[in-house]
Amino acid sequence: MTNKLTLLFFLSILAFFTACGDAEKAADTTEESKDKMADFADDKDFRDKHPAPNNADFTPQGEMMTYDTPDGKTASAYMLKAAEPTDKYLFVIQEWWGLNNNIKREADRYFNALENVNVMALDMYDGKSADNPDEAGKLMQSREQERLENIVKGALNYAGEEPEIATVGWCFGGGWSLRSAILAGEDAKACVMYYGMPVENAAQLAPLEAPVLGLFAEKDEWINREVISKFEKLAAATNKDLETHWFEADHAFANPSNPNYNSEAAQKANAMAMDFIKKNF
Repeated sequence: MTNKLTLLFFLSILAFFTACGDAEKAADTTEESKDKMADFADDKDFRDKHPAPNNADFTPQGEMMTYDTPDGKTASAYMLKAAEPTDKYLFVIQEWWGLNNNIKREADRYFNALENVNVMALDMYDGKSADNPDEAGKLMQSREQERLENIVKGALNYAGEEPEIATVGWCFGGGWSLRSAILAGEDAKACVMYYGMPVENAAQLAPLEAPVLGLFAEKDEWINREVISKFEKLAAATNKDLETHWFEADHAFANPSNPNYNSEAAQKANAMAMDFIKKNF
């Protein structure tokens, strides 16, 4: 009896340390997969590259809607529905400001240019937004990785069993355009990321099936040549289809509500993005 009790005691101790090890490993994995873009919010120079956006008049074509997420909550999106039933969905992903009028305007632009495609601009901040860089940085840093993934997964579930998905996003949303395409797996058909932070290891990139177009700025101190060179090497090593283009511009150059908007670079990048999506979607 004593021997049995001793054995049970040692087995319980072993199980405890195994569980602790698994929890620590899971924590490390979560940290490794975290979007590193949020770290930039502590950099004053990065915040200074994001002056408060201009508030232009805007009459939306679409409407806000809600959908269920796998974590038992709901999420919202700015939705533009195609005239005819279709399983094609373009996910438009916000900058660090939140789902503001600029992103809704971009969603309208894509909706008007693409033929019979549903457009969903995902609200990654659950209804919150900011109009100054300090608050935007705090919002971006406050978002939990799991919740962001559930917002995307809920949108994928809403799109149906076998949808065709394209994604586009800027800055924070550029990274999440890539991550959304990864989460979509074989349903993803095209991914466009404007100056967003890519994933950094093969395990994260492995599920990606869609071709990716990356649009980057030569004067960007954060999403720079070094960062993207590593991503290009990772894509090549994992046999992913990645096309990159660089513009003589600075971070956030394609945002027309940004006082530092670069019209020439933005028009070229936007034309490339639209052509890429039309070609692959």
